[in-house]
Amino acid sequence: MPRIIWKGAISFGLVHVPVALYPASSESGIDFDWLDKRSMDPVGYKRINKRTGKEIEREYIVKGVKQDDGDYVILSDDEIRAAYPKTTQTIEIEGFVQAPEIPFVYLEKPYYLEPTNKGEKVYALLREAMLSSGVIGIARVVMHTKEHLAALVPSGAGLVLNTLRWSNEIREMGDLQLPAAGKKAANLKDAELKMAEQLIGDMTVAWDATSYTDHFADAVRALIQRRVEAGKTEKVEPLESADEPATSNVIDLTALLRQSLGRRKGSSPPRDTTADDEAADRPAARKTAKKAARKRAA
Repeated sequence: MPRIIWKGAISFGLVHVPVALYPASSESGIDFDWLDKRSMDPVGYKRINKRTGKEIEREYIVKGVKQDDGDYVILSDDEIRAAYPKTTQTIEIEGFVQAPEIPFVYLEKPYYLEPTNKGEKVYALLREAMLSSGVIGIARVVMHTKEHLAALVPSGAGLVLNTLRWSNEIREMGDLQLPAAGKKAANLKDAELKMAEQLIGDMTVAWDATSYTDHFADAVRALIQRRVEAGKTEKVEPLESADEPATSNVIDLTALLRQSLGRRKGSSPPRDTTADDEAADRPAARKTAKKAARKRAA
């Protein structure tokens, strides 16, 4: 299981159910990196001034909200944090509704809830009461300094918290060119409707989530595997290789060690006595070579 991202309690009336919140979904698509096709260098996001085209430092960036007249309201990070809803540790149920009343377009992201601090019995009580009543809870919860509307849904032995979009986040369909509602208004024939209903009946099956997979991601992975097997890959040099030791290019290990010791002690490197010894040995070596040459000539 993934790590706990929130701890608190479900509150309905005066009853509190201590719970821990876990993410119930994960991203499974292909994660593409941006590369410069000329050099295969990684390409990252930069803070660019759109007027000058120059990169700017983070310290010079402020947050502004554009107004209708074109002016901006500038807000500091402290002001924004102060305006956020205060962190709470409660999933506060405000009411219960029938599940079909919530349109699918409102569903956002699911989370699993696990009972904590000996809350198993009251957790089961809430779950079974909701199941027998055929309802789901509508609640508010604050996560990561943001308030969410959420649906609390009993699912098997567990409770699932599914965050919902706020009503003002849903776009209306009024501007779309849609056919009129109703079969007469849409000019549909009874025979056409009957055949369509028959086809739907033939295609109706029991829901099984495991029978549906991401065909696009699978096709891209298969393409990647074929390229790997054919040896059609590109070498990308990492921007930083401090974590991976490079191939040794040491010419004089003694000199490098001596320099390293000098830097560690904060003083100049120790004197190279090896070089002095070699210099001292050179005259003797020359004399020995001359004697050998005279013997060979004799």
